Amino acid sequence: MALTHGALHSAIGRHFIDHGTAPSIEQLSRQLALDEALVADALRALKDYHGVVLHPTTGEIWAMHPFSAAPTLFWVESGGKGWWGNCAWCSLGVVALLGADATITTRLGGEVAPVTLRIENGALTTPGYFVHFPIPMTKAWDNVTYTCSTMLVFDSPAAVDDWCVRHAIPRGDVQPLENVWAFAQAWYGKHLDPNWTKWSTDEARVLFERFGLTSPTWALPATAERF
Repeated sequence: MALTHGALHSAIGRHFIDHGTAPSIEQLSRQLALDEALVADALRALKDYHGVVLHPTTGEIWAMHPFSAAPTLFWVESGGKGWWGNCAWCSLGVVALLGADATITTRLGGEVAPVTLRIENGALTTPGYFVHFPIPMTKAWDNVTYTCSTMLVFDSPAAVDDWCVRHAIPRGDVQPLENVWAFAQAWYGKHLDPNWTKWSTDEARVLFERFGLTSPTWALPATAERF
């Protein structure tokens, strides 16, 4: 049996949806009726394809965007179940894949002030917030865990400016939460599809432009390689 990136990616995503965390290599082996060594090899190939993030020593799944198997600042709840999202963008992607009303709990700038974001009937009902993207997309996969950790929610662009000064992190692009919600639905909408393929850089550029993500933070080279 040939295990495609899409089939493996879909199996992982559906396990996250159903159980709130990542499947182990052993669980995937049983589900897919494949030897554990073959599954581990397939996961490493999927990691190289930027389809999953693996624990650096165990090889187990750490994250499959938009889901995280490790605690983060973003907690998504829906229908009595919960999931960790890797960042503001990812947590909205989790809601998009759930296709249901949901609540996202986080903290402004990752600091003290709690904030609850609500999506009902496909619409964001808590407007007035912003997401900061400090890492250029060309550098996003240099350390994608760090990149995600910096994509946080703020209550104003001025708050982003102050946060950047205090934490010595360069200011990137700041987007209204409403636009990030619309973008997340398009970006993550097919992540459970068994025929899923990773966005190419060219496809990502087109999608960025569609949602007005045109600042230097979002600039990508013209190439058909995967993002």
